[in-house]
Order: sequence, then structure tokens, then C-alpha cells
Amino acid sequence: MQTAPYTQDDFDRAPLMFYYEVTQACDLVCKHCRASAQEDPAPDELSSQQSRALIEQVAGFPRRPMLVLTGGDPLKRPDLFDLIRHAASIGLSVALTPSATPLATADAFQKARQAGVRALGISLDGATAEVHDAFRGWEGSFRRTLRMLADARRLGLPVQVNTSITRRNFHQIDAMAELLREQGIAMWSVFFLVPVGRGVEEERISPGQYEEAFQRLWHHAQTQPYAVKTTEAPHYRRYVLQQGGDPLAGPARPGPRLHRAPLGVGDGKGVMFVSHRGEIFPAGFLPLDCGRFPRDSVIDVYQNHPTFRALRDPDRFKGRCGICEYRYVCGGSRARAYALTGDPLESEPDCVYVPGQAEVPVV
Repeated sequence: MQTAPYTQDDFDRAPLMFYYEVTQACDLVCKHCRASAQEDPAPDELSSQQSRALIEQVAGFPRRPMLVLTGGDPLKRPDLFDLIRHAASIGLSVALTPSATPLATADAFQKARQAGVRALGISLDGATAEVHDAFRGWEGSFRRTLRMLADARRLGLPVQVNTSITRRNFHQIDAMAELLREQGIAMWSVFFLVPVGRGVEEERISPGQYEEAFQRLWHHAQTQPYAVKTTEAPHYRRYVLQQGGDPLAGPARPGPRLHRAPLGVGDGKGVMFVSHRGEIFPAGFLPLDCGRFPRDSVIDVYQNHPTFRALRDPDRFKGRCGICEYRYVCGGSRARAYALTGDPLESEPDCVYVPGQAEVPVV
């Protein structure tokens, strides 16, 4: 089992996080769903045999990534626990992102833990039932989510809470942070909307509001018992560095911890995604077709595909991102750039920073 931490030297040879969307099926109708999930599995979903072969290939990277089984709702996949057992048996660390439905029971979490799951990702998108349930398209989702967090605590499963920020819950950042204080979580991952899937119908916050959100998140990173990170908002790292802080700082007091990624991780750079039908993307929110499993090797695609290689080279970025002194530790959201301009190498559309303002060089 690997013990050395993943570093920037690993970017070109293996992802830190490998996301496998085991199914598109989900009983929720979330407003921002990347997958545009549906009630039933897609007919061309990878079979059990193909899924096992994919997992085996993931284990063949020079550094084994964390395997995140996601969806849709992975609990809708009948062979889920078999896939988890197979992944764990060949040395992969496995995380699971269940949806807040009646399938997400304490018994299901116990089975997942016994099969080999090391951590859970649970979504919370509001500090109140009114806001969260409207996000998730199901009355009772907020209550179910809190129950899931309690079940995970009892089982000793580390949890990363995933929150999507849009205009509908921007005003609740502080309230959500306080709600999570007593939930025993390891990490709060705050996702900033990328208009893909059903997310095209949601309203992003303004670039100025990102800076307000970053201020609040940095405050909570220094005061809460859990770590804080952002997803699809790497310019949070720039904000923290401007404050003289460490974007990888741990929680304010001891508690469960998840491994922190090195600075610079982004779409296609430490991250890889395979869809339920085998499509290979740099990230779930960056649906650029780079191959298809099992025809294509995920190892070869990650290491050698021109799109992945370009995404790992900040000097090829365009506009402000291409000349920004923070491009090696930030680089902007490549997924948002693609969604809004059609070019994944273009400038981050939702960043207010003007390059050249750093008082010291950023390495």
C-alpha cells in the first residue's frame, strides 16, 4: 500500500482522484446535476465485467489514485458492493458519494464500509430544509442528509460534505458552516457552479461574490474543526495566498482528516473521470471526449492525450490566466472556461484578479 503523499511530481503520470460514474440512475432531480441523472440506468452502462476491468486498469497507474464511485446515485447499481470489494482487494482506496434517498441507510453504509469504502462524500446545499430540498428536488432530502451524516459518524466513516454555491444559497455560507461544525466531518468541499447538465439553468454568483465567498471560507478554514477546500474555484488558493495563509491548512482543532491535494490540482491535472458508458473526460464538469473505455486505456489517455497534456501546462493557458503569476497554483477552472467560451485553455471567466499585483513571486 502506498504511503508517500501525492506530489506535484506525480501530475504527469497518475491522477490523485479517479472518478468513476458507475451509473446515471438517481431518484433525485437536483437543479445543478452535472449528470442530468434519470430514474433508470442507461442501456449502455458499463457491465459488471467491464467495470471490474476498468477498476483493475486504475490500479495499474504508477501511483494508485483514490477511486471515487459516483453517479447518479451509486447505490442504484446492483453490483456496487462487489465492485467496492474488488477495488479494495487490489489495493485501491475507495470513496463513495451516495445520494440522499431512502437507499442511503445505515445498513447500506455498513455494507459499504465492510466492502472496503474508506470515506463518503455527502451533499448539503442549504442550511435549511427549504433551501436544500429545493436544490435537490425532493422534500425530505435535508432531513435524510442529516441522518446520513449521523450514520457515518456512528460508523466511523470520514465524510467530505460537498456544497454547490449558486445565487440561491450564497447568503447561507456562514449558516452552513455553523451547521457542519457539530457533524464530525473531515472536509467541507465548496463547489462553484459550472453550467453543464442541468446546471445550465442555475444562476452563478458574480465574480465579486466569489471574493466575498472566499473571505468567508477562509474565515471558517481557520476557525472550524474541519478542513475547507473549493472545487472548480482554484482562485480560492490565490485569495488565501494573498492573505498570507496556507490553502492546505488543516482544521482548527483535531478531528478526522482526509488527504489534502498539492497545490495545482485541477481538471485533467491530478483528476480524471470516466462516465457510466466509459467516456473518458478530464473531469466530470469538463466533458471533453478524450477516449472511451474499454477501447482506450485510461492510463495512456491520462499520460499522453493532447487535451490532458495541455491542461497540465499553465503556460499554454490564454488571456489573463496565461500571464497570471498564480497560474501554477491556481490556473482557474478549466471546466468553467470551456462551458462559457468553448475553449478549456481560456481565462477563468469568474475571477476578478488582475495579473501582476502579487508583491512576491508565486512558485
